[in-house]
Formats: sequence, C-alpha cells, structure tokens
Amino acid sequence: MSLRLTHKHALLTGAAGGIGLAVATAYLQQGARCTVADIGKTASAELTRLLQAYPDSLQYLPTDVTRPEQVDALIHAASARFGAITTLFNNAAIFDMAPLLESDEAMYDRIFAVNVKGAFFVMQKVLAHMVASQVQGGAVINMASQAGRRGEALVSHYCASKAAIISYTQSAALAMAPHRIRVNGIAPGVIATPMWKDVDALFAKYENLPIGEKKRRVGEAVPLGHMGDPTDLCGAAVFLASDEASYITAQTLNVDGGNVMN
Repeated sequence: MSLRLTHKHALLTGAAGGIGLAVATAYLQQGARCTVADIGKTASAELTRLLQAYPDSLQYLPTDVTRPEQVDALIHAASARFGAITTLFNNAAIFDMAPLLESDEAMYDRIFAVNVKGAFFVMQKVLAHMVASQVQGGAVINMASQAGRRGEALVSHYCASKAAIISYTQSAALAMAPHRIRVNGIAPGVIATPMWKDVDALFAKYENLPIGEKKRRVGEAVPLGHMGDPTDLCGAAVFLASDEASYITAQTLNVDGGNVMN
C-alpha cells in the first residue's frame, strides 16, 4: 500500500513534543519530508531520537513564531533543504489562565502574541510561499481547540485565541480556494500532553483542588471516558494533509472524544 504523504513537505510548528511531535512522527511514517520548528535552541530529547531515525527527511529549526524575521528564515531554510512547503501544521501555542477580574494585560499580550498573531502570520507567510511556488494540493492545518467553541470562566483569553483560529481558518480557506490550497483546522479536546501538568496546577490553584484532581475529572467527563493521547490527533492530521481530503476546506474537525457535537 502506498504511503499517503509521499512527495509532501510538511512544516510543523510547536513540534518539539506533545501533539506536534506525534504528528511529525506520523507524517514521516507516511512518507513526508518534515521541517519541525519550536522555540528551543536545541531539539528536545524525543525529537533528537526522531531526527536520528529520519536523518534524510527531517530537520529541526529553532523559531520564535512571534518574530516575523525568524518565520521568514524558517520558510527559506525549510524550502532550501526539502523543496517547496506543501503542508503546514500550524501548532505553536501557549496556555495560561486566571479569573476574569484578575487577568492582566500582560497575560493577554502573551497569549495573543503566540496563539493568534504568531499563528496568523505563520499561515500567511507559508500561504504566500505556496502561491509563489505554485504548489499543487497545498494544505494548511491550524490547531484550534474545544476551548475555541465555548467560553470558560477561568480561561477567557485562551478560549478567545482559539476561537480566532477557527475564524481565520474559514477566512483563509475562502481566500485560498482560487489557488486550490485547502485550509482546515483541528479542535482537540483534553489531550494528555506534558502541558497538562501546568494546566492541572493552575486549576488546582484557582479551584482549590488537589493536584491531579482536575485532570481526573475532565478525563472522566469525556463521553468516551478518558483523556486523549497526542497520537489520537494523528489520523485527522494525516487525512487533512493527504489528497484524500482534496474536497474538504474551511472546516474545523473536533477530535475530542465527543465533548463537542456539531
């Protein structure tokens, strides 16, 4: 059986661990060449092992997505090594939370700088590269969240940032349709990534819970009965990047165990 992403070159941001690393692994297994970016100056231990396993089809480029000149350099270096970028997995994001009346401007600026401004301009610059390169079958996958589907009292800025991603996905899909470039999103539910240690600690602080209790509760509340694993996002990410999804654009797919129903 042929690999589903042969001849694709995927650029993945926020890919040193968690969902980004899981998707990069799946893309490589499906035959793609991958350029992965994250803010760390050196690759994580997990990513280093992946680089050793795929030395000819994977590279890591440290990038701060809030710095436009670094994004430009990322796209240039990616295409110089592996050719035109055909797929963007737009995943870099941060999380923070506080009661609405205590949430300050600094928190707002941090979250929106990465999750909205950074994500938008990474998408815009990669799309411009795809158009200039006359990429056939280009695909962008923006990472939203179930948090972008609703408000949460303690998580107002993060929810708003992910709602913005869903909206930008729709607008970009319409703008890129004449170029036959598809733009879709994925909205994960509660996924057991390393970031959840910090999320759980914040909920423990603001909801007066024991450490680990929030994580247990949200997992049990999922209709399928448990939190997701980063690998649970890989099927959707591979499908949306592949030619099998050639007639799908402007959609944000929930991968959340049934938490949100469209």
